[in-house]
Amino acid sequence: MSIRKRLTPDESRRVALEAARALLMEAGPQAVTLKAVGARIERTHANLLHHFGSASGLQQALAEHLAATVCASIAEAAVATRAGLGTPGEIVELTFDIMDREGGGALATWMILTGNENALDPIIDMIHSLVDELHPQELAPGAERTMHEATLALVLMALGDAMMGERLAHSLQVPRDTTRDHAETMLTAAYVKSGYIAG
Repeated sequence: MSIRKRLTPDESRRVALEAARALLMEAGPQAVTLKAVGARIERTHANLLHHFGSASGLQQALAEHLAATVCASIAEAAVATRAGLGTPGEIVELTFDIMDREGGGALATWMILTGNENALDPIIDMIHSLVDELHPQELAPGAERTMHEATLALVLMALGDAMMGERLAHSLQVPRDTTRDHAETMLTAAYVKSGYIAG
């Protein structure tokens, strides 16, 4: 795509992140380089260095972009579920899809393997803040942290499924969606226990 017109710094950064996300989905995290993104959006290496500082900075910004996108979607789905307009299954699908089909799990693993694991801290903080905001009653001293625990399990299940779910399911001769199904059962039980939906 051609974007030779002059963009604001925010627009330029957004376009670069959209291109990085497309590369991630098409070819995996190793393809998310300053050179590849620059070629896709017709910007120089120096221009991208100005916005991201390095390839690892670009990957961190992409991870934060993905996390912000999915957290916003999950927040909407969670509110809808509590209003009786959605289901825990929709939250599970969003979480698993961001890790698998949209490459979030591969990107997180790549960042850890390349020694950039500290870049995951903002993503972890974003998830933490979202769960605290959605379930403030669990922050009281001595309160059960049912939804916090369910979130931990859900994210780790989605990450593991993205990394080896397809191959392991095939090896064990179980349906590919088995982990998603178990995650939905777990999250539904947490919603019932917390009183958000009827059992």
